[in-house]
Amino acid sequence: MEKKVVARISRKVAKTFPEMRHVQPTIRKQPGGSRQSPRFVLTFKGKADLPGGKRLTRIVRVVADDRGEIIRMSTSR
Repeated sequence: MEKKVVARISRKVAKTFPEMRHVQPTIRKQPGGSRQSPRFVLTFKGKADLPGGKRLTRIVRVVADDRGEIIRMSTSR
């Protein structure tokens, strides 16, 4: 997956989850995708500050194709 495609997906994730702004995702190819449009899973792991000084570990998982189109986005918590 190209760096500019990963950067575009990262910007979209950061709009929804600001705590993921400077997080580098782990990228792996999703098994079972088609040859014309392979799918990739990008996993972002970050921490969000909560009221009272507590922190929440959040994981955002994005399934996207090789052109950077987000197919699915899910998060923990």
